[in-house]
Amino acid sequence: MAGNSFGTLFRITTFGESHGPYIGVVIDGCYPGVKLNTEAIALELSKRRPGQSELTTARKEDDLPEIISGLYDGKTTGAPLTILIRNIDQRPADYNSLQHTYRPSHADFTYQAKYGIRDHRGSGRASARETAARVAAGAVALQLLEARGIAVHAYVSKIGDEAIPEAAYPVNLSLIENNTVRCPHEATAAAMQKLIADCKEQGDTLGGVINGLIQFLPPGLGEPVFDKFHARLGYAMLGINAVKGFEIGSGFDGVAQKGSQQNDVFSYSPDGKVTTLTNHSGGVQGGITNGMDVTFRVAFKPVSTLMKSQKSIDMDGNEVVLHPGGRHDVCVVPRAVPIVRAMAAITALDFVMQQDALNGNS
Repeated sequence: MAGNSFGTLFRITTFGESHGPYIGVVIDGCYPGVKLNTEAIALELSKRRPGQSELTTARKEDDLPEIISGLYDGKTTGAPLTILIRNIDQRPADYNSLQHTYRPSHADFTYQAKYGIRDHRGSGRASARETAARVAAGAVALQLLEARGIAVHAYVSKIGDEAIPEAAYPVNLSLIENNTVRCPHEATAAAMQKLIADCKEQGDTLGGVINGLIQFLPPGLGEPVFDKFHARLGYAMLGINAVKGFEIGSGFDGVAQKGSQQNDVFSYSPDGKVTTLTNHSGGVQGGITNGMDVTFRVAFKPVSTLMKSQKSIDMDGNEVVLHPGGRHDVCVVPRAVPIVRAMAAITALDFVMQQDALNGNS
């Protein structure tokens, strides 16, 4: 199975399955001599872990990172940094009835068609459980970016038809962790929580949108033609489970404006740096960062597993009815916030390292 690695100089490879003993990640390219804060890694994992509130799946996982290589005396050695995360609350028997059945909108059929075999226990590698490994790697990347004064944020802006009103922007980023849905607008967060609770009673699911923000990136990051900054960022986001859309800057809404409204006019800041009066480009022009905030949005589809019966077929072509069972989220969007943040951090750090190499720095 290919496609388990991401990045060029800061490169991650994840491994493990939803109901195997471990999941984990190998990080290649981490600078040596960096003092890692393992508690910060655990904190990021706690934001993604299941069972964190009444709105999430009932699966209970500690998601404590175990660093088994690449770290000595609390500092990175330059060797591959390997982080393990134990699966302690496995219930593979919950999936026995699905061994020969294709669940609607899951990877069951496509994995079977591609490999001729599939792990039906929580979808194996297709499970969002794998993303915990990305969050662990992202937590490392966040620390390296922070040392350079670069900040990465992500928050829920929409669940179902409940969205932060335009008049509320810019939002207060310090409020992201103030509620279970990770929405930095109190009234909208309350409406989202009620919507999820109501949907849970109906046995149905919801999707939503996560906004991302990368601040204080230097201008000049990105590798045209095919490795534009926003192209790699979109690639990172679209590789997250359940993601169906990616926008940067004004995105699709920008097509309703004329060029004279969309163009970001250049100016000089008080400290003499080149800046723009607006940021419709989302901090990227010509595939290269311009020093403005990188702003983007990621759309997540509703969870495919419903807690009510659905029609489907089995591997022999027979029609079947799937009955609810197992432990599942009504809406994955709040738990996906640290995943979006992690993949944005990994992407940004990889480009920072590439620019360092170009400039002869390390």
